[in-house]
Amino acid sequence: MEFRVEKTLANGLGRAGVIKTTHGEIKTPAFMAVGTRGFVRFIPADELHALGAQAMLSNGYHLRRQAAEIAMSGGLASWSPTDQPTEPWQGPTLTDSGGFQVMSLGSGLGKVVSMERERGVTNTAHTERLAKVTEEGVNFIDPFDHQPDFIGPEESMRIQCQIGADIHMAFDELTSLADTYEYNVEALQRTERWAERSLREHLKHRDDLGYRQNLYAVLQGGRWEDLRRQTARNLAAMRVDGAGFDGFGLGGAFLKEDLGEILRWCNEELPQEKPRHLLGLSHPDDILIGAEMGADTFDCVAPMREARHGKIYTLQGNYNLRKMTESGEPLAKDCDCATCQAGWTRGSLRALWRSGEVEKKQKYYNLASVHNLRFIVRLTEEVRAAIMGDYFTEYKGKFLAEYYGGQI
Repeated sequence: MEFRVEKTLANGLGRAGVIKTTHGEIKTPAFMAVGTRGFVRFIPADELHALGAQAMLSNGYHLRRQAAEIAMSGGLASWSPTDQPTEPWQGPTLTDSGGFQVMSLGSGLGKVVSMERERGVTNTAHTERLAKVTEEGVNFIDPFDHQPDFIGPEESMRIQCQIGADIHMAFDELTSLADTYEYNVEALQRTERWAERSLREHLKHRDDLGYRQNLYAVLQGGRWEDLRRQTARNLAAMRVDGAGFDGFGLGGAFLKEDLGEILRWCNEELPQEKPRHLLGLSHPDDILIGAEMGADTFDCVAPMREARHGKIYTLQGNYNLRKMTESGEPLAKDCDCATCQAGWTRGSLRALWRSGEVEKKQKYYNLASVHNLRFIVRLTEEVRAAIMGDYFTEYKGKFLAEYYGGQI
């Protein structure tokens, strides 16, 4: 993997660049479409490419039992699940380690996190803690088949190297906003030990599929400046047999008002010549703050998930189809997505969404997901152009005033 910075903001943090991987280039800042299980739900690969998606993020936890099959197909970029009518993505890919998923099962010091499914129904049978952190890794009960399982740094690296994404994430422990400073110190020290174990194991398997796979360390540390800065320095300096990390994941449970400061602390310490990925955020203000403070790539399930629940993105703010009556208005003014260009209106999309017919409902999921994902992808394209053209500050102010000043 190669990373080239093309332009830097006056603050020395925000930048535009290019990440070159085996499966293609990513022009940054860029938003990665989330295909948790190796494909993006309701959007075929050709439509993803058409709307400007440059890379896909999948999850090692969810794909762990298909990893060997994916390896036999030549890796994630050339694999598609047999039970899904979709073509392979055939572009740059990234996999998360699964640390977030095991935390969401209630790992750590007695943490219990709601096991809500996408339909919004709480599975009350599994609100007890399903995971426990040890020095070796995380023991957990799979919430789908109720069987005991285990993932540690070595297991995560072997799984991800079989999946064969271009970029992997080191195994980490994600703390919650409720965790104390003392527990964050303990968890962060463990995450750094896991990072070294991840790097050591990754070096053994990164070339197993015949091309170079890359590893990012994940920065935790909660909302504390001393922890964030120190772990950034530690992970940047970490070496195993002379090899270091290829980039860095900026992780954690962020309060919105703290995001910019936390990213500044991290990125003032991290090396400029390596890329950084901000995990799990996609609201426009998050992307604008993230790009300004040095994040290069982003991912989040929100654009597609919110589309499936009726929320439509526009430059004047978002609206929900369930609160609307029949309307012949376009989904959004001056939108270049395939859905809007084909003439679908708020009323026609609402009719599909409210339909009880499966085919119509799935058509809605496709059309709305394409619209919302294109909105966020276009935002990162415009941010990149603004950085390259030296008008980022003006662009950011204008966008935020229109988007957050005009909520529907």
